[in-house]
Amino acid sequence: MKMAEELQRELRSINRKSYPAYKGLKGAYQFPDYQLFIEHVQGDPFAAPSALRIFVPHSKAKFPERYYWDKCSKVALQDALLRRFAEISAKFCYQAKGSGKSGVIQVSNCGQEVLERTACEITKEGIHIRFFVGFPANGRTINSGELEKILFVYLPKCVEMSLYHRKVPERETEQVICLKEDQRVIREELKKRGLIAFVANGSILPRQSGNSDLPMKDAVPFQSPKSMEITIQLRHRGSITGMGIRKGITLIAGGGYHGKSTLLQALEKGVYDHIAGDGREFVITDDTAWKLRAEDGRKIKDVDISLFINHLPNGRNTRRFSTLDASGSTSQAANIIEAIEAKSQVLLIDEDTSATNFMVRDELMQRVIQKDKEPITPFLERARDLYEKAGISTILVVGSCGSYFYIADQIIQMDNYCPVDITEKTRKLLKEYKKPDCEAKGFALPSEKRSISFGSSVVRRKNYRGTGMVEEHEKLKVMGRESLMLGKEQLDLRYLEQLADREQTQTLGYLLKYAKEQYSGKTTDLTALMESLIRKLEKEGIGSVSGQKEIPAGMAMPRRQEIYACFNRF
Repeated sequence: MKMAEELQRELRSINRKSYPAYKGLKGAYQFPDYQLFIEHVQGDPFAAPSALRIFVPHSKAKFPERYYWDKCSKVALQDALLRRFAEISAKFCYQAKGSGKSGVIQVSNCGQEVLERTACEITKEGIHIRFFVGFPANGRTINSGELEKILFVYLPKCVEMSLYHRKVPERETEQVICLKEDQRVIREELKKRGLIAFVANGSILPRQSGNSDLPMKDAVPFQSPKSMEITIQLRHRGSITGMGIRKGITLIAGGGYHGKSTLLQALEKGVYDHIAGDGREFVITDDTAWKLRAEDGRKIKDVDISLFINHLPNGRNTRRFSTLDASGSTSQAANIIEAIEAKSQVLLIDEDTSATNFMVRDELMQRVIQKDKEPITPFLERARDLYEKAGISTILVVGSCGSYFYIADQIIQMDNYCPVDITEKTRKLLKEYKKPDCEAKGFALPSEKRSISFGSSVVRRKNYRGTGMVEEHEKLKVMGRESLMLGKEQLDLRYLEQLADREQTQTLGYLLKYAKEQYSGKTTDLTALMESLIRKLEKEGIGSVSGQKEIPAGMAMPRRQEIYACFNRF
């Protein structure tokens, strides 16, 4: 490892040279209290910025070991340090001048959720921060004086103010750890008490707008109905009171624009822990919960949807159903079966984004079109069995179909963003109406194993001279949170509504690429593959599937549910 002074001399020696001379800086450098690693150097000032890593040993950082002694606390501390490093480094972004991306300091942009990321990693040895820097140039001529400012003035200040315990406010770090531990207590209590979700009194559920995840100002604070109110004793905060949603079938009803979907959206994001001040930091949902919907046009491969769809007029096999262009009902049926395969214990459904014919058939329709002429068994007739025979609960937003009241265990009415328990009131009213058909025969969960086939991961192309052929692995491109492309195949992930961050999508892309390279040209058991990938992530870390020598920044841990969903769309 070279000393920082050698890096300084090298910088001065290449000033005003052609931009490729920057490549010689790649390597490791010892600064007084930390190490700097230049892991990748960009090809020109307009290309993606260079990849850097800073390592601070625990002997210098001196954060108490109790802050990172277990996975829960460690993820919280990593998230807090990364946010602080990003906040401080933003003050120096583009302070160094030049062409293109010269002077940019690019750090992971953390949202409201606390996620495990490669951008900040705490190991037994110390703290690693991964980020990107635009190496400055005038045109394509090196301006190493500006890079010297970044590496020897700006970055040392960022490290000092964010990665040393003595410079980080003690109370700020304590609050982060305490919040995470209290959130863990609530998750443990859900399992002990037979609950699938908890919404604390005083929570702020509405968001500022459709493209902002920040809490809405002057929103109505959440207040649980007394009949559903529970109190949980937390480790640090003391007792907390809020609404507990029991296992079973829960309906969220009410008039339009009264907050039904807002509550469901808070519950779907409750599978993640949130930062203080988000308003939903004590909205906690069973972490296996899957928000599903109709997904017209999606690809389905060998999914047993016979629980919901049978006897198609063209004789198609619904026990191994495949299509490149699914309808609303077949896509929603497949989504439920895939959720079950991914071990989800809670289904989150909004009537507004569901296929109407999949959800219910009213009495008149059943009389006009007899059952033996209708291949769809509505979700209404399966929801009860899903819970009683398979232990899978449902939280469903309804606004137009009253048939679900007959099978509900609890009914919440949202009235101007305030929840009201109308379960008993509704049951009395139901006695005045004829009960619809809410049961179907032949309940059986899919038992057949599914497989996944991978084509070759290698593509052949002409070399740059056009004189011969070269082989290389398919390239991965991630386009925001909602889409990725591996080779020539594009995956549309926009309906995976619980994907919280682009970096999770990046990890899904790396997982696909890794699996395709490992099983190139082969067919393998889908569930076995999924479980082996999940074990690899948990045991070896997120970066283990990147296929790169150095762990890249820009990866975040996805849930088991999104991993399954991604591969099912491949």
